[in-house]
Parts: sequence; C-alpha cells; structure tokens
Amino acid sequence: MHVVTEVCLDDVDGVVLSESVGADRVELCAGLVEGGTTPSIGTVAAVLARVSRIGVQVMIRPRGGGFAYSPAEVDVMLADIAAVRALPVPPGVAVGFVLGALTPDGALDEPVLARLVEACGGAPVTMHKAFDTLADLPDALERLVGLGFTRVLTSGGARTCAEGAPMLAALVEQAAGRIGVLAGGGVRAHNVAELVRRTGVQEVHFRASVPVAPAASASGVSYETGPRLVTAAGPVRDVLAALERDGG
Repeated sequence: MHVVTEVCLDDVDGVVLSESVGADRVELCAGLVEGGTTPSIGTVAAVLARVSRIGVQVMIRPRGGGFAYSPAEVDVMLADIAAVRALPVPPGVAVGFVLGALTPDGALDEPVLARLVEACGGAPVTMHKAFDTLADLPDALERLVGLGFTRVLTSGGARTCAEGAPMLAALVEQAAGRIGVLAGGGVRAHNVAELVRRTGVQEVHFRASVPVAPAASASGVSYETGPRLVTAAGPVRDVLAALERDGG
C-alpha cells in the first residue's frame, strides 16, 4: 500500500525540493506560526510555474485566530479560491484547497462550508484541523462526507497523532473510503510507520523544516525575532525512507 505524503510548508523553494525528493503533495500556506493562512496569489503562481507532478493544496484561511468568519471574511475566502482557480496549472499537477469554517459556538458552519466547497469547482478539498476542535468527530466526519470534502486533516482530536491513534483508527474504519483521513500532528520519520500500522491511515501530513539564522543587520535594527524555518530535503527523505522500509 502506498502511503501518500503531504509536506506542510510556506516556501516556494520548499515545494520544488519536496517534488524533487518524491513527496506526493504539499499544503501551501503563509503564516505557519499562526497555524497557516492563505498564501499570496503570487506565491501560488510561482509554485505552479515551477512544478510538474506534485499535488498542491492551497490553504484558504483569511487570518489566524479562530475559525468563525464574518460575511466579509467569507467573501475574502471565495475571492481567494476564485483567484487560485484562475491561474494556469501545469498538466499532471492537481490543485486543491484546504479550508474550514465553524460557528461561534464551535460547530461546523455547514452553510458556509457548502458555499466554499461549491466555489472549489470539483477540486480536491481538505477540511483542516479545525476538525479536531469539534465535540463529536464521528458525527462531523459524516457531515463532511455529505458536504463533498475529499479528506480531513486530523490528529484524532488529540495534540498529536500518537495520542489520537485510537480515534484515527476509528475514523479510518468509519470513513470506509468515502473520505480520506489525513493524519497530521507530530508525524516524523521515527513514528510514521508505526502510526500507519496502528491506524490504517493512507495519507500523512508533516512539516520538514530546519531553522535558518537571522540575517545580519548593518544598523543593528532587526525585524526578525529569531530563526526562520525553511523546508529541507532531509526530513522529507527520512519520512519517505521510513515508509518504504515498512512497505508503504
């Protein structure tokens, strides 16, 4: 069984690198320190101009913070989806979207989600980890199936996939191929094979970043608060190798 690998990143060069070492898909974001926000249309265009095979899932999230959105914010999300869909896409590259919306009391905002999925025009759509904040994950999974989502990114309602493994396994069984269960949260080379064995997930999502020291400042004035993170080949290769050794 091939386990699909998805690298979460915010750098164009990291997408090219991830494709070159064999990852299947990327989740393209900005603002990863806030859990991921919508990348600029220029970033998406630059990525699509440089890839030939890897799947590109674009985060649609207009801001950090919670997941309950005003009508104006929903309009922003719809406009971002339309802008991405208008870009030229290389043959062989699948472009999709990662999104979510909740009501102020923390339930799925099904009317908003239905509008967003419809706007995606049949492209693959992932429900992001707002899913893990919900009170009843099995019920939410059924609702996402009904809304037409392709997959859900989840750590089983826990801080990490290792902690949420029993729920992940239950969601995989419940999904029964109707919707993908993408395991994300603390997935690393040392634990990915065991996670797949314990849960039956067929898709995994992970960061593959290393720190880069802040640039020097000639004046002593700096707007960098510490090292920034960039995608590196080593962590991607390590996850792929771990899955290969385990037959995935």
